[in-house]
Amino acid sequence: MSLNLIADRIIRGKIYPALTRHQAVPYTQGWREFGQHWPHTIPLRLQEYCDHHDVKLNITTVDSEWPVDAFYSVGLAFFNFGIDYFELLPERIRTGLFSGCVRVLFYYHEGDNPLRIKLRLDALCAKHDLRNGCYVFVSGNTAAKQLENFVYFADFELWYYQRNRASAPLEIHHEPREREFTVLNRLHKSWRALAMADLKSLDLLTKSYWSYCESGVFDDAECPIEIDAIAGLRTTTEEFLRGAPYISDELDHDQRNDHSTLVAKYHANSYCNIVMETHFDADQSGGAFLTEKTFKPIKHGQLFFIAGPAGSLQVLRNLGYRVFDHILDNSYDLETDHTQRWMALTRSIYFARSELPVLFEQARSDIEHNQQLFQAVKTERLNTLIKEINESH
Repeated sequence: MSLNLIADRIIRGKIYPALTRHQAVPYTQGWREFGQHWPHTIPLRLQEYCDHHDVKLNITTVDSEWPVDAFYSVGLAFFNFGIDYFELLPERIRTGLFSGCVRVLFYYHEGDNPLRIKLRLDALCAKHDLRNGCYVFVSGNTAAKQLENFVYFADFELWYYQRNRASAPLEIHHEPREREFTVLNRLHKSWRALAMADLKSLDLLTKSYWSYCESGVFDDAECPIEIDAIAGLRTTTEEFLRGAPYISDELDHDQRNDHSTLVAKYHANSYCNIVMETHFDADQSGGAFLTEKTFKPIKHGQLFFIAGPAGSLQVLRNLGYRVFDHILDNSYDLETDHTQRWMALTRSIYFARSELPVLFEQARSDIEHNQQLFQAVKTERLNTLIKEINESH
């Protein structure tokens, strides 16, 4: 299985980010800053994964002879609806789109609603008299699987694999653990504030490692959970935010956002991780989106619940991970009503709390399986992605 990519230029073996005006070279700080500059295109994460997992890419430049079924690759830091990506393409690529000898490959690791992105791209295609099949869009949101020209890929599994590879997986030891849960929050979001206030009021944080590293205000409009559906929670959340931030480590903001950093106690001295994912509703898409937050307890040996979109656990099952269905009540993952899903999740956590040491031992073989699967090479994952890109239409 191979993927034919076209790049503006290649520097030190790396595809230079497409469409960019920013200047930098690989292995420098500037190379990590493309996303901060218009049009917010970045080095292709897919190339890094393929290099590390021995998957070959056929890379040529715009001014070279192109192979059949080639893609001009565009890595995105975020999708900007105000940018006409097709207008920025090199003239030879634009000509190739009309003749059908090349397509654009957008690679996007985030979980934005893919339908909204598709509507924008299709409108741009119509504007430039391009066929809708002139592009393929890789998305981190599972809703992409339902859309023509879109492909889903769990990018953050490989991203965390790459960024945390200098840290060996923690030993899944047999010693008693001092803490019940690990519940970490770096950035303020209204739904996270509500969730943490609710967990705190249920006394689920007393014997836990937990943090909420930013202050903020609660905004009903940005919270998918109906705060007034739970008696007293609005007052509790407002009180919680007045006391923020809550810090449980000695790291600074940048270190907390550095995936290579590992605070071992959060995993080795706690039985279960309550993962506070990036989205609880995945941008109103109906899909699921997982980040490194979920893969941290998988790599470092913990039980886990996921506070995230419906279907998050099913994503992991599809990837081959075990989610402890035999000992945890995971029915919350099937609930599409956000408020009801949160309430079901808190019930599951509450009932598991009293038996965590026993549950951990009952799940030990699954925890070990997850750790081993995460550490395994991802060649098959990448070959499947390449096959789906090539066959997308």
